[in-house]
Amino acid sequence: MLGRVFEADEQAVLESASVAIVEDIGLPTAVLDPGATVDDLVQRHPDLAAEFDGLMTEEKAGQPGGEVRRAALVSKLLINVFNTGTGGVSATQLGNWQADAGWFEKALGHDPGALRGRPGEGGMGATLGEIEGDLVNRMHLREVLANPALAKRLTPSMSLIGQLLRDKDNLSGIALANAKALIRRFVDEVAAVLRTQVQQTSVGEIDRSVPPKRVFRNLDIERTIWKNLTNWSPEDERLYVDRLFYKHTAKRTTPARLIVVVDQSGSMVSAMVNCTILASIFAGLPKVDVHLLAYDTRALDLTPWVHDPFEVLLRTRLGGGTDGTVAMALAQPKVADPRNTVVVWISDFYESQSQVLFDSMQAMHRSGVKFIPVGSVSSGGQQSVNPWFRERFKDMGAPVLSGHIKKLVTELKSFLA
Repeated sequence: MLGRVFEADEQAVLESASVAIVEDIGLPTAVLDPGATVDDLVQRHPDLAAEFDGLMTEEKAGQPGGEVRRAALVSKLLINVFNTGTGGVSATQLGNWQADAGWFEKALGHDPGALRGRPGEGGMGATLGEIEGDLVNRMHLREVLANPALAKRLTPSMSLIGQLLRDKDNLSGIALANAKALIRRFVDEVAAVLRTQVQQTSVGEIDRSVPPKRVFRNLDIERTIWKNLTNWSPEDERLYVDRLFYKHTAKRTTPARLIVVVDQSGSMVSAMVNCTILASIFAGLPKVDVHLLAYDTRALDLTPWVHDPFEVLLRTRLGGGTDGTVAMALAQPKVADPRNTVVVWISDFYESQSQVLFDSMQAMHRSGVKFIPVGSVSSGGQQSVNPWFRERFKDMGAPVLSGHIKKLVTELKSFLA
């Protein structure tokens, strides 16, 4: 396996030794052929299907007399899934890889496509998604999208969504419809993951200046008993209550304002997709007024569509230059109550007018606005951020947030709660 991964040409000594071992354990020599798919093997040798199923799970580990056979089959899966080579990729090659990846997922104890269908969770699913994204980047994407059967087999991933968003203006007909379906599917899957992280977010503080409403559901049983203990009658063995106490449940009516500013440059696609979806989730919470702005060298107010991240993504244009000052000009008038406003600014902060933009951000921060600069929020990893901005944000007391999306969720929940 290692010989095939690091050297494309056959190595005679390793090949002959491998053939002898494979024949000795009763496996077909096609197991050693990197050009043969797992489907090819199973079609010619149907009994192998049961062996590949759950092959890499603990249940099949350590079975007596089967370790070498198991290692040979695992090697076959690893070669076909992870040794994808370089250069152009045809639609047939992509289809074959997707089928092999499905067998690999079955070997790990999952349904085919289950690992790749978990965007944002990291781990093996993220790795497989990156490989598939690379293959898509190396082939003619429009050819795949024009074929409904092949497009349906595509697994939505961040890299694939980036490609679709860049190329959407060049698509039409069936290809455009399939692209939109993939984007919608990915948005829904990511939203489901992020929504669980935002659940049980309480927004607003109890306003104790408002008298509690005297209804049964607000009755404070424990406090009522405690305050009336002096009315306990030993003779009757009863507690006589002459005063009821109620819980305060009224909350402040002033909504918190969340302003999300998104850099549309191509390098920020992961953060843009995640934060656009996150903005739509927070927009669905009570007492949160969400505004969404996107910019390159021009700024666009996407607030009317903030509840639908799919529509937002279709209206964005990835790539081009960046000028944060045009976005700041749109954001500043939206700050009506600084201490009740949080601004999430997503960018790598490589700006032509760095000092001008930073001065306006610092002024916004000093006015009382909760300012959160975001370099990257994805399933993990770090995003390259302009070190000039990074140091100044740190000195300002608002360090650049990067890494897992949960970090941003935690920051927003702590402000809104």
